[in-house]
This record gives sequence, C-alpha cells and structure tokens, in this order.
Amino acid sequence: MKVLSKSRFKIGLECPNKLHYTHHNHLYPSTKEDDTFLQALAQGGFQVEELARMHYPGGYLVDNPHHDYEGSAKVTADLLQKEQVVIYEAAFLFDNLFIRTDVLVKRGNHIDLIEVKAKLFDPTDPYLFLGKRGGIVSDWKPYLFDLAFQKYVLTHAFPEFKVTSYLMMADKNKKASIDGLNQFFRVPNPKVSDPRTGIIKKVQTLEETGDSVLSAIDVDSIIQDILSNKYTVLEGHSFVSSIKFLSDTYQSGNYPHWPTQYGSCKNCEFRATEQQLKDGKRSGFHDCMERHHQWPVNKHKEPSIFEIWNFRSSVIKNLFQENRLFMNQLSEDDFQIKTKPFEISPTERRWIQVQKAVSKDVDIHCLKEELKSEMDKWKYPLHFIDFETSAVALPFTRGRRPYEQVAFQFSHHRLEEDGTVRHASEFISNQPGEFPNFDFARALKNALGNDSGTIFRFASHENSILNAIIEQLRESQEEDKEELIHFIKTISVSKSDSVEKWKGKRAMVDLREMVLKYYYNPYTKGSNSIKAVLPAALQSSKYLQSKYAQPLKEIGLSSLNFSENHIWLQENGGVMVSPYKMLPPLFEGWNEEEMEETISELEGIADGGMALTAYAKLQYVDMSEKEREELTIGLKKYCELDTLAMVMVYEHFREVI
Repeated sequence: MKVLSKSRFKIGLECPNKLHYTHHNHLYPSTKEDDTFLQALAQGGFQVEELARMHYPGGYLVDNPHHDYEGSAKVTADLLQKEQVVIYEAAFLFDNLFIRTDVLVKRGNHIDLIEVKAKLFDPTDPYLFLGKRGGIVSDWKPYLFDLAFQKYVLTHAFPEFKVTSYLMMADKNKKASIDGLNQFFRVPNPKVSDPRTGIIKKVQTLEETGDSVLSAIDVDSIIQDILSNKYTVLEGHSFVSSIKFLSDTYQSGNYPHWPTQYGSCKNCEFRATEQQLKDGKRSGFHDCMERHHQWPVNKHKEPSIFEIWNFRSSVIKNLFQENRLFMNQLSEDDFQIKTKPFEISPTERRWIQVQKAVSKDVDIHCLKEELKSEMDKWKYPLHFIDFETSAVALPFTRGRRPYEQVAFQFSHHRLEEDGTVRHASEFISNQPGEFPNFDFARALKNALGNDSGTIFRFASHENSILNAIIEQLRESQEEDKEELIHFIKTISVSKSDSVEKWKGKRAMVDLREMVLKYYYNPYTKGSNSIKAVLPAALQSSKYLQSKYAQPLKEIGLSSLNFSENHIWLQENGGVMVSPYKMLPPLFEGWNEEEMEETISELEGIADGGMALTAYAKLQYVDMSEKEREELTIGLKKYCELDTLAMVMVYEHFREVI
C-alpha cells in the first residue's frame, strides 16, 4: 500500500520530483537513507521523545508492525472511543494519507495534537515563528507544514473532533534541576533490540526528572493560517491541492516535471555513487538535469556550477535559469570580481577555481610572499589543537540548559623548530553522565600553558567552544575558575556579540583562514574543510608523499594511538588515499564521509559528525565495557588524525613557500 506519510510529505515539499525517486527507491538510491536513527542519537531525539511522553502519563503506544497502516489506524480509532485518553504514536489513515502523531491527548471531543522535536526554541522571542514582515521563518517551515499536514489528516479522518496543535521542544530558558537527566533514558544495544522502540526508562514519573527542560507551545493559529492558504506551501497550489498533487505523484510514481531550483538541486540526496551506477542504479539528480537542462549523460563528471565554492549570489540563480550549468560556459564577467590587497578575495577564489577546473590545471595557486609573511610571525614550538564537542537537548548536570556545549575530547600535536613532531597530549571523557568541560579546560591548560608557542586551530569551532566554557566557568563554583578563565582568554578571541571584548596574546591562528587568504588547491574542488584540504595537499606534495609513506618510527613521529609501524599514506591507482579512509569506521557500515553527510543538517554541525554521534552512543547506548573501550580507542584515533592533518598542512605550506 502506497501512502503519503509525514516523511514523504516533507520530501515532496522540498521538491515534488523527489517523490518519483522515492516511489522507485529500488532504482534511485538516496544518501539520506537510514539516517533517522543516527540523527536522533546524535542530538538526543530519543530521550526528548520519552521525556515528552512523561508530561502526558498513562498513554497507550500504538505499534505499527510491518507498516500495517490500516491495522494501526484501527487501534487508534478504538482508543478514541474512550472519553479521555492519551495515545503515543496515534495513527490516522485518510484518502491514502497516513500520519503518526508523537503525543495525542483526547478530552471529550477536544484533541491536543503534540509534535515533539529535539530542537531548541526561545519562547520569549516575538519573531520565533513569524518574521517581522509576517512570513514564516524559513527554519520553522518544515516543522509547521508537517504539523499542518497532521492536523489536516486527523480532522478529515475524525471531523467531529476539535484539534489544537502544539510543538513541544527544548526550552532555551530552562535549566535541569538534577544531575544525569539524559541518563534516565537508555538506548538499547542495536544488536539486541530496535533502538527506535525499545528505550529503557530509569524513571517512572515526570517528578523524578526534576524541572523539565521541555515546553509545549500553542501554534494552532499559524497552523490554521497554513490550512487557510495564508502561506504558500507549493507554488501555484493551495494547501489542499498541494497534498493532492503530492499524493497523486507518489501514488502513480510518475515524474511530475516540477521546475528545478538551484538551491534544492545542489543539495539533492538522490545521487548514485560510481559503484551504484555500475550496479544498475540511477542518479535522480542527473536524471533531473537531463530532463530539464539537457545535461548529457557523458557530462556527469564535467565541472559544474554546483561545485563552485560559496557561490550564493543571485548570479548563480540567473546562470541556472539560463541553462549555463558547466564551468566552461562561464566568463570572468559572471563573477563580478572584487580584489583585496595581499590576499585572495572570495570572488577571485571562485574564478580561480573555475579557470583551473576548465583547463584541468592541478597546479596550486598560492600568494607565497604573503603566506611567508604570516608564517614568519609564528613562534615555536607550534601547537595544533582539535576539539570534539556535543550539544544535546537533555543536559548532563544540574544548572545546565538544553544544547549547552559539551567539550569531551581534544588532540594536541606539537612541532619543534628542528621539525620534530609528536602527538603531545590528548583528553577524552567517555563516562556516561559526566560534564567534562572544566576538566577539559584544565587538561588544555596543562598541554598549552607551559610555553609561548603559536597555537593553531582549523576553522572557528574551537574559539567558539572556549567562549562557551568561559561563560560556564563564570556561573560555576569551581575553585580555579578565575585561573582557567584567564588562561582561556590568552588563547582565544571574544565573540562579536560579547559584552566584554578581548584578544589573547596567543590567540589561536586559524589555518583555514590561511587557506582562504593565500592558497587554492584544485584537488579540493572548492571545499575548504580539513577533510578536503588534507587529501589535496597529499596529492600535490612530493614532500608529504615521501615522508608519510614511511612507518612512524622511520620519520620520528610519535603517536599515542598508533603503532610505530603504522604508515599514514598509501597510493591507489596514482591517487593518494585519504588517511581518513584508512581508519576503521566507528559505526558499522558508515565511513567518515557518509557520517558527515548524514548529520550535516543538524544545527551547528560541519565536520565532527562521526565523533559527536559516537560520543552520543557512549552516553546513551547500553554496551559492554569492551565495546565502550573499542569506541573510545576509535575516537582517539580520529581526533589524533585531525591534528596530524593540520601538521601536514603546515608542512605543505613550508614546502610551497
């Protein structure tokens, strides 16, 4: 039975063409398949849902074995015969539309429809859902349209009920009043039972969880406005006709020929890998490009505008409409280049990328004198730091708010003036329920506080975390908090919106900023993440290839997690294999790139998705000590590679200049 469910409705709103590919999912693989569990684990979604249910105790859980839509809808209908009832996962089927509600509360002929989300909100924000101009804030559209769809199906399945719609989420202004809140809801070992349905509760009543950090907010007036067509859901359709159009599209499996749009096409998940194409699968993205833009099959690998770095202006939308999708169709005039003295400007960088891609030029573009001038300011010993962090809905300890930053791991490489490199120190907190930030800060101080050498990070994340730890220390009772705050300020810069301003005398140097200002490597294909810059540097650098193709003991590189015989660099068909691909996966069947892709939609996450999801597993999943130790060892290896990657980039810079 083909039904338009909540998830398929959401997919259809992103782009109706995706429903064609979803209908034929045996032929069109998706990069987002099976990501629900991983996202919920990473962000604490399972725990939020269980805590939300405790706000409405005594409920009946409607199971849905083997997608028995009619059976689960009948169970729900029978329960609704009661005068008062609470139902979890209530199921409703109407006209080939199917929904499951997170929490439903019935009193007489009135129903509260409560959608639970592991998302942070500020109930005091007057423009939370509706902007100053009256439109729905874009970040909230998927949630509100989803809830409107649920209300539509429910009220048509049971028109005799009056329905009020709520969102229940993590409240930014609430604090946990007890320790270990997130430990009350344990995820069973996936090898034993289904984590989606088998959450183990360590408490039985809401009172045992202290002051809840969740709040329900009435959004029914906005939902009614959506149902009344005040806000556009699909261009050219009313809300009801949008549902019918999406339902008919999914039911038939026919291609709807919905107009392509650059933003949604760029992020399309229906992309087959080379191996999948060889196995007879198809790429939905390329099928759309062929249908709408006459993109020939033999040009699938040609450099396209979708690869251009940070190309977000109206210019690219015009290129899309003009059907100029390949880099060789562009000219310098398309980039509206604005120069910057002594560095590569963003517009110059995009044009450099296009020129090199079209001409198949793999030579590095580098402002050598400018980069050398920066590097001459750096002071030995050089320190390379990478943090792994988490932010989950249910706080670890009392006094903490939802989604406060938790710094659970760092790696630290040290490079001496004579070129000696050693993995100098590391920190990891792997015990459930601990709030590690203050011990993290102490360990960082011990690692970096004994000299005046330059410290490096890659991107802004580490600086943001240090700012957050300063605020946490200020509110704490730690005896050494002033000492720790003073140290952190010496290696960081205050946030732009901070009341107190500072720039530490050893403020960390951002290697990514060095890349952006002075260096472009065609092998990165426009990406500036460490996981793109490192393989590109390895592919370009004879020095790195020669050095890291040898065992650690031969190059005098110490490691806290790898044997002295470990070799970091291998070649496959003339291409240097990324060291990240040589690490064992932290999750069975998932490599680093797949994990980053899977959870890329989570708020505030760029790199580091693998680590934060593994840390969530350490926190929430019941496992043996052996499994815990294996996961901890894996985390240490990943983090060590992150800082060694920075060392390699630095060594490559030295080689280039």
